Amino acid sequence: MNNTIQENILAAYNKKYKTVTKRISAALEEAKLQKEELSLQEMKELTTTIVNIETLSLKDDLEALLIQKENIERALERKSEELQNAKYEIFNTLEDEFAENESALSKLHQVKLQSIDLYDILSEMVESALITALEKDSDGDIVEATTEVIKELTYESIKEGSLNTIRIRKILSTILISAIDVAEATPNRAEQVLQATLKGMRSGLIKSIDRFKKRLEFMPVEAKHILIEDYDTIIEDLNQTDTLFSQVVITQAGESSLVIRKLLLSLNKEMSYDLEELIHISKETAEVMKERFSSFAKQAVKKADSALNSPKAKEAKRMGIQAFGVAKEALGTALKSAKDAMDKK
Repeated sequence: MNNTIQENILAAYNKKYKTVTKRISAALEEAKLQKEELSLQEMKELTTTIVNIETLSLKDDLEALLIQKENIERALERKSEELQNAKYEIFNTLEDEFAENESALSKLHQVKLQSIDLYDILSEMVESALITALEKDSDGDIVEATTEVIKELTYESIKEGSLNTIRIRKILSTILISAIDVAEATPNRAEQVLQATLKGMRSGLIKSIDRFKKRLEFMPVEAKHILIEDYDTIIEDLNQTDTLFSQVVITQAGESSLVIRKLLLSLNKEMSYDLEELIHISKETAEVMKERFSSFAKQAVKKADSALNSPKAKEAKRMGIQAFGVAKEALGTALKSAKDAMDKK
């Protein structure tokens, strides 16, 4: 065979046939290939040629879509940045307006944390707080005052959202990364910066969990259904907050310079003896949650099982008419009264 496999297939391939099966069969017959004599390389050349012929238009379409995707992503990035900048400008102006009123300014900062991209603004505020503390320091010790600032930033960032591991890890990592940047830039004060940051993070996390515990204790019975979806996850996460905290520190230490790594690991080791309060409040919160809501979680499962096996759901399944939709509606009814009661409050 003088021509290559590719040349033979290209010459024999005819798109007049409507199906892929017929086009391939006709091409192989026309090319008069000795199928049993094809080497592995020739088989690869054969299949690659056919795939390229059949998918050419799809590849062109895909390439065009990828170009569109890149353009859209760039446009989204620009608009997202414009949106954040617009928010920054508004909040900066409001901060100037309320500069003389510490109480109002504090409330404004809380709103700012909830309004601007959390991790972006959190990183900026941590860096700003640490640099300000260093610049205004007069007695050579910034740990106590800075700890309180980091504590409040941590608390405000965590308190309004879920206590799930991924979210808390992201918040703590964001705070610590910013502190590491400042520590790298001020090596003679690095230990104080990192010590204050770790203590503040720990205290802010404790304060957030304590707030969650108090909300559990006074949460109306009608509102308990909101915890059921994440019940097991929250219980599990509450029982490993000390491990989570140490993991964040160790992870960031591993990605830092040798000097910062040694400082972080040393501080983390020292703090491991001071995590008892965090462990205690976390386990206490988990127990409160179990005592108040575990029975409801079990009841919800029983109600769901009952609803899914109701005559209405069984009939729908038997007839094959929207079985899932009916079962879902029946399940929703089991919790409707609790939701309505909560909404009225």
